Amino acid sequence: MRIALTGSSGKLGTVVARELRAKGYDVIGIDVAGERGPSFVQVDLTDYGQVIDALSSVGDRHDGVDAVVHLGAIPAPGIRSDVATFHNNMPATFNVFWAAVRLGIRRIVYASSETVLGLPFDAPPPYVPVDEEYPARPESVYSLVKTLEEQLAGELVRWHPDLSITALRFSNVMTPQDYVEFPSFDADATRRKWNLWSYIDARDGAQAVQRALEVAAPGFDRFIIAAADTVMSRPNAELLAEVFPDVPASREFGPNDTLLSIDKARRVLGYEPQHSWREHV
Repeated sequence: MRIALTGSSGKLGTVVARELRAKGYDVIGIDVAGERGPSFVQVDLTDYGQVIDALSSVGDRHDGVDAVVHLGAIPAPGIRSDVATFHNNMPATFNVFWAAVRLGIRRIVYASSETVLGLPFDAPPPYVPVDEEYPARPESVYSLVKTLEEQLAGELVRWHPDLSITALRFSNVMTPQDYVEFPSFDADATRRKWNLWSYIDARDGAQAVQRALEVAAPGFDRFIIAAADTVMSRPNAELLAEVFPDVPASREFGPNDTLLSIDKARRVLGYEPQHSWREHV
């Protein structure tokens, strides 16, 4: 399968590109900057002409792709102004989706975000573990765009019933180099409460992308993608009692189990995290 991967030079994108290639995928990297080579095309995703041209063919590098993995975006709130974030991320996603549809590409996997769940949880979550069952609660312009992208995907698959679009609501992306800091989180339960003490190892993020490419059905669906554990050594019961004492539990969970539920991703995609910070620290 030949994959066009936007955001291929980013923190998650570089790992996704490496892991998919190791699994035998032909990956064409697409980004505004990156290492020149036969598997990379420099593209401004806010320019529709560049996007549709890059997905259809690029010289002798490729003559079309089988699927699109769309990770290219300003990756978090607060990096650029709200207006700049909206004006980059929303047009970029529309351009990628629209170009894929026009070219007959019928499989899209893209990065949504944990932020649509209500991060940074200044208003407590409705229950824990949080899941995909309650309506989006965007609390930033970045998250608002992610919410609108999910709505856009839902309408596109309604227009095109053979189209598959999968939104992966990635938690905070980490690599092994980041794990040295994790033990310091225990001292202050509020430091990482903004996403219920969750994270995702970039290698497991790549696994989720691969699973969605291989098994996602036609239509639109969304999945929380997180590690199986929290960033904390302290137990969940202690953390919740201190920070979210009035939030009910929707089911039982282990002392360090993720509070961003990955049950749906496990059940539908066959996703199963393989990496934990505890193996590195």
